[in-house]
Amino acid sequence: MTLQGVKFTGVGAATPSQCLTNAHLSALVDTSDEWIQSRTGIQERHVAAPEQRLVDLASEAAGAALQMAGLEPTAVDLLILATSTPDDLFGTACLVQTRIGAVNAVAFDLTAACSGFLFALVTAAQYLRTGAYRSALVIGGDILSRWVDWGDRRTCILFGDGAGAMVLQSSDVDQLLSFELRSDGRLNEHLTLAFAGTPQTLGENLAIAQGGFAPIAMNGREVYRFAVTQVPEVIEKALHRAGCTVEEIDWLVLHQANQRILDAVAERLGIPQEKVISNVGQCGNTSAASIPLALAAPIQQGHIQSGDLIATAGFGAGLTWGAALFRWQ
Repeated sequence: MTLQGVKFTGVGAATPSQCLTNAHLSALVDTSDEWIQSRTGIQERHVAAPEQRLVDLASEAAGAALQMAGLEPTAVDLLILATSTPDDLFGTACLVQTRIGAVNAVAFDLTAACSGFLFALVTAAQYLRTGAYRSALVIGGDILSRWVDWGDRRTCILFGDGAGAMVLQSSDVDQLLSFELRSDGRLNEHLTLAFAGTPQTLGENLAIAQGGFAPIAMNGREVYRFAVTQVPEVIEKALHRAGCTVEEIDWLVLHQANQRILDAVAERLGIPQEKVISNVGQCGNTSAASIPLALAAPIQQGHIQSGDLIATAGFGAGLTWGAALFRWQ
């Protein structure tokens, strides 16, 4: 079997219009703008209105990515939505497929928390490389404001809502140079959005659990320690697989969890700050949306140009993490 290459031809982003500032949070919990910025670098984040759904944000981002790629929705063969906060627990990808008119695409959700977009991108690339499909739309989107405890200052200051999308198409030249994906369930307890059920009796000696999900819980110190040690390692492995060096990287695009993590990873790799893309100050941690959201503006503004080498890495609940090395277009 002759393998095809993969090229990246479009990117799009969407965030809610509502903006939650550090001043707003200071009125909710015992915190301050100085306290939040000094620990996270976040100044504000966007949060979905009560009537706003993930399908709305995901469809907007998808439409922008398709427009940049010059691809009609009917030409999309595969649609993967990376999310941990679907509108429907059975899946939201098919709702996006219908909304944007991608009637010929197979669509499904993929859940890998903040690593979700990267995992979905690599998954889509394998379908294209084998020739099973020729075009794919990969979307990362989350509405984490649904699951935040707004009385917990350790977590409520971090998260925002949004969606980002990228178009991948088969090509004679492979622009996805390498990737490295990892998981370690032994660390799962450090970042969770867990089912919280109560027993319900159905009959004699017969009971089940029913309920919803508990708010996000995180051991920030352990997640930070995990990220700053494991993320540089997977980026180095991706570079080794591609036969590239750190000096060849044009842009470093990490999951936008915390500015301190971005700075620490860049420092460990020896990558100067002018090569590090960050929008965490304006968007907060948008989970699966964060990497495409961070990429969209510099690509649309022409800062990232055709042929630029991009190193990207996602990390989060599971715990999951990974890196990919690719050239834009």
